[in-house]
Amino acid sequence: MKIGILRETRRWKDRRVAITPETAAWIKQNYPTIDIVVQPSSLRVHKDEEYAQLGIPVVEDISDCDLLIGVKEVANEALIEGKTYLMFAHVAKEQSHNQEFFRLMAQKKITLIDYEYLVDKHNDRLVAFGFWAGVVGAYYALLGVAKRFCDMEIPGPEECTDLNDLHRQLKAIPLPPLKFLITGGGRVASGALEIIKHLGIPEVLPHDFLLRDYDHPVFTRLDPEDYVERTDGQAYSNLHFYEHPQLYHSSFLPYTKSADVFIPCHFWNQQSPDFFTKQDLLASDFSISLISDISCDVPGPIPTTLRTTEIEAPFYDVEPESCSEKEAFSSKEHVTVVAVDNLPAALPFDASRTFARDLYYEVFPSLFGVDHHQIIERATILDKGKLTSCYSYLESFLND
Repeated sequence: MKIGILRETRRWKDRRVAITPETAAWIKQNYPTIDIVVQPSSLRVHKDEEYAQLGIPVVEDISDCDLLIGVKEVANEALIEGKTYLMFAHVAKEQSHNQEFFRLMAQKKITLIDYEYLVDKHNDRLVAFGFWAGVVGAYYALLGVAKRFCDMEIPGPEECTDLNDLHRQLKAIPLPPLKFLITGGGRVASGALEIIKHLGIPEVLPHDFLLRDYDHPVFTRLDPEDYVERTDGQAYSNLHFYEHPQLYHSSFLPYTKSADVFIPCHFWNQQSPDFFTKQDLLASDFSISLISDISCDVPGPIPTTLRTTEIEAPFYDVEPESCSEKEAFSSKEHVTVVAVDNLPAALPFDASRTFARDLYYEVFPSLFGVDHHQIIERATILDKGKLTSCYSYLESFLND
């Protein structure tokens, strides 16, 4: 098998890479039947020379490769007919913005393997950037705190070299006694907690968060059982909620009257209840003034997330009366929002390194050997342009 490491072409400023020089060297050493080449890139966090020094050819033409590995979607004009691609394709949930892209892959008889569906027998994802989304999203929350509450500037995450640099920058903020609220408990939340806990912000119970005032910053983290209730009055069950989210209503409203900074890290189903409404923004005791929406669902359960933002301009304000967008940090009466939808791209070195290592240990044995546990099979959406059985539900999305 011959592998081509792709440069990112859909979002040209994305500096991440799925196979770092370190991981490429491991492949060469431990999979001698695998050949690797890498496309040149002036933006990639790892320079072309780093690959060349390891004996990995840097070539523009990757048309003779069997497998092409990137991070995000490939630009339409860069798709090569009949090839196998491994990437985040963002098509399996019928994302309308990628419908044309999906159809083009089918027309070109492409085999598509999607990172998002590389899961183990427990349906747990094997590779993801979620932790780094949480890290960068929480950093943006603190960057917003510095600007809004402390009238000071700190560098954006894209100006920092790694996680340690982020921590150093945040130490300069004289944190006021704000109450930070985090929803979710997976990889994304663990990344956000890495930032919050490293600052020494103590955790308090949700009950105390609602009822007590503090003379120092605190945070609490909520699981779904803390912010939704069954409409029939029965006891909460994780399994029931995930299978029947439409049978629940939000119990989040009290937190909108206690929290100052909201960092949503939860997974949201479109049938799940909204956290709060546009009308709730008008309450005199609505206290949330800054939201770093890492979950970033648009439209979604948080009405102030009007649109996604870019790393170059991450913030905007929302005026409560009209729930309309205003200039960032333009009024203390506004809710300041950050909704960057490619957060890990702001910290490309750390994000690429951990992602590539997870690929090597968790996926490559099945990809380069025998797929004993159907890991690759479950993640294959198209096989030579045809939908696989697991993804037959996409037939109308693909062909209508």
